[in-house]
Amino acid sequence: MMSPIRVLIVDDHEIVREGLATLLSEEADLVVVGQAANGAEAVVLTTTLQPDVVLMDLVMPEMDGVEATRAILRLDPACRILVLTSFVDDHQVRAAIEAGAIGYLMKDVLKSDLLRAIRTAGEGKPTLHPEAQQALMRQLVASATPVQHHALTQRERDILRLIAQGHSNKEIAAALHLTGGTVKGYVSAILAKLDVADRTQAALYAIKHGLVDTEN
Repeated sequence: MMSPIRVLIVDDHEIVREGLATLLSEEADLVVVGQAANGAEAVVLTTTLQPDVVLMDLVMPEMDGVEATRAILRLDPACRILVLTSFVDDHQVRAAIEAGAIGYLMKDVLKSDLLRAIRTAGEGKPTLHPEAQQALMRQLVASATPVQHHALTQRERDILRLIAQGHSNKEIAAALHLTGGTVKGYVSAILAKLDVADRTQAALYAIKHGLVDTEN
């Protein structure tokens, strides 16, 4: 009899972690070896618990899912990272896959599809949500053209405007009624889409291209 697949659940919402743990506990061939509330915890737990598959949220405090995926795979290349998130963003899909994730699923996935994806990941085979597949196709089509500010969503433009006005992530979160972790995720996406290294360069880019009026 084969050993059960060891699963680590990573999500900043306790109710999500507990729900997933309960669901997986019903399966004889799966065992939840631990839970982490952010990417930094996930990296530490991976070294001690040695899971076969990590169910990884993307937008989290301390360390996001993409960064955690990179860190985990540097420490344990045999580990399989299966992204389980609430949204599909073209940049996040590509970033997760480039970081080494073997799959990308939405949290509205059917139970049977989630279980199949975990087992498939345990075998080293990929699983992509249809929307994630479409996002990767769009990225491939656009790869010949530099991604610039036209790729920003309206929310990202709002956050870029506040960055250029000198606001911190905490201030931006309060102004837009978002969590700090969500703002951090948006900022990471903005930096990647503008191809800049930090928020200072992003602010300069915004001013240079007339995307923000810093006097207002």
